[in-house]
Amino acid sequence: MATIASLNPRERLLMGPGPSTVPQRILQAIGAPTLGHLDPQYIEYLDETCQMLREVYQTENLLTFPVSGTGMAGMEAVVVNLVEPGDEVIVCINGVFGGRMKDNMERAGATVHALEVPWGETFSQEEIAAAVQKHPRAKLLGIVHAETSTGAHQDLTGLAEILHDAKMLLAVDAVTSLGGHELKVDAWGIDAVYSGTQKCLACPPGLSPVSFSPRAIEKMDARKSKVQSWYLDVSLLKNYYMGGAGRAYHHTAPINMVYALREALTIVLEEGLENRVARHREMHLLLRGGLERLGLEYIPQKSLYTLNCVSVPNGIDEAAIRRQLLTDYDIEIGGGLGIFAGKAWRIGLMGHSATRRNINTLLSAIERCLEIK
Repeated sequence: MATIASLNPRERLLMGPGPSTVPQRILQAIGAPTLGHLDPQYIEYLDETCQMLREVYQTENLLTFPVSGTGMAGMEAVVVNLVEPGDEVIVCINGVFGGRMKDNMERAGATVHALEVPWGETFSQEEIAAAVQKHPRAKLLGIVHAETSTGAHQDLTGLAEILHDAKMLLAVDAVTSLGGHELKVDAWGIDAVYSGTQKCLACPPGLSPVSFSPRAIEKMDARKSKVQSWYLDVSLLKNYYMGGAGRAYHHTAPINMVYALREALTIVLEEGLENRVARHREMHLLLRGGLERLGLEYIPQKSLYTLNCVSVPNGIDEAAIRRQLLTDYDIEIGGGLGIFAGKAWRIGLMGHSATRRNINTLLSAIERCLEIK
């Protein structure tokens, strides 16, 4: 048998669109002894994790739990449970992940009415109200709170009133906002929301926290057809996550990832949600000032704190700069997606990565790379 090299990855400064840097506390938690997924001790840890998720999501929704899989598993869980073949839905598209939501809706058999604005822009209440009026048979509107492909930050306040008056549900992608931006599930009337562990929660990738409102549960309970996915069928999963003493086996839970998420949420709540959002805002402003002093321009009018998308100057090979940052400085940033491929850099400021030291290190490295070019 050939000798296999030891696992010894280089440490990188992770300032791309995800994953973000994972603190040692979380890495230590993931290495705790593995228990059975029905072990009473593990169930206690799981219940604590779900309760902390409610606190971070700012919701009383009982059906709040971590889906086994990354953020896209959360997207698919929301879609396949709330959408049946023949349903009409509205999907707001201003980047890659709005488009991905549309694709998932179509795969679930829905007729999708796409509401689109140019990439980097966001949607007004008036635009959404007009779409609701135009498509009164729609059962749901899907929208991205934090569009990771463009760095656009969508205001969600007031949308639920428009939708609920029309008997529609509000489904939200919060993959790059949970734990880094203000996100008030109950106060904003969000009916279904999903996120990922590897962004602002500073946890390894592998789980997708979701939450469903009583309105969403009512829609699921009234289904006329089976959920398209057995693995993501919430009518089955809730018997495990909400089963109390008699909880039923569904699939083997990723035990150690739940340990990691539990520790990540503990860190979030120790810092405090308001303080954490304020830190991300402060670090965004620091980074933005430095990038603009280097002559770099932001693409979105309303930028996320957590994902900063800037245009690459004319004559610069954006991929070459990213390679140089990685090879010479061990710093990872992201390139553009879709129509911004080759034209943008995406710089993440999420969780443990959002610090002054990291920002100053990155700015110095970018300045040096641009001088050389």
